[in-house]
Amino acid sequence: MTESLIALVPELGRSNVKIKDHEFVEKAIRTMMRDAHHKLQVVADFDWTLTKHCENNKICSTTHGVLEESTLMPDSFKIAARKLKDTYLPIEFDHNLSIEEKIPKMIEWWSKGHELIIGCSLSRNKLERIVAQSEARLRNGCKWFFEELHERDIPILIFSAGIGDIIHLAISQQAQFHPENMKIVSNFLTFDEKEIVVGFADEIIHTFNKNENAIHSSDYFFNIKHRENLLLMGDSVGDLRMAEGADHVECILKIGFLNFKVEESLELYMNSFDIVIVEDESLDVVNGIMKAIVGSTP
Repeated sequence: MTESLIALVPELGRSNVKIKDHEFVEKAIRTMMRDAHHKLQVVADFDWTLTKHCENNKICSTTHGVLEESTLMPDSFKIAARKLKDTYLPIEFDHNLSIEEKIPKMIEWWSKGHELIIGCSLSRNKLERIVAQSEARLRNGCKWFFEELHERDIPILIFSAGIGDIIHLAISQQAQFHPENMKIVSNFLTFDEKEIVVGFADEIIHTFNKNENAIHSSDYFFNIKHRENLLLMGDSVGDLRMAEGADHVECILKIGFLNFKVEESLELYMNSFDIVIVEDESLDVVNGIMKAIVGSTP
């Protein structure tokens, strides 16, 4: 790691931070520092990106896992959901398959999983209790990150193939959701007049279609004016496609969280993300970059 880069962001000097092109990363951070927070926007995945992968040697829940692991959900649902996960998860992380080969299988997985949820007569009140009791945990430093973005009016798009209602609840329960600058694009539940889940809104968002109509049709990037600098955060190579609708972006810094299978995945992640953070349950590195951008002058 170059001394000048560490001087800008000391957290980048940690042994679990991997950077392939130090010169590019330094140039990007200096550009963002020069422009300060006025030109910055953030696009982030949720599961195992803004949330922890592991806590106290136990795997933390994803938004789908929140339901699949809850004692308040029927055993029949949990058994069926586990079978789906055992079938399709290896496909999602099979580096020998192309994204094009994976997409049909992901659509099958999400469709079948959504059907299971709809069949559980899940109420809104019960969902709130399920999330509160779950093992989903925001990363250490995430609350500060959200507050800093809100205080400085920096827009953040949370783009997730998970369940939007659970994301909103988790943030609201563990930090604070700020609708002024936070937007979630995800798979949102629909409820009937009795507040029972009866379906999902809009098209399925899965791991590998985060660049498609779900974001373009929302006009999110169109409405974000003069935000030429973008921090992108994800834990999957599929997350790199989240910002493809942001045509006006001039400087993008891609931060990847590599949570497991480090040896077999590190090269792929280093070739895909500008900064790779290995087995870290905090947002320390991201917050270090934020502090440099909003608190320094060139």
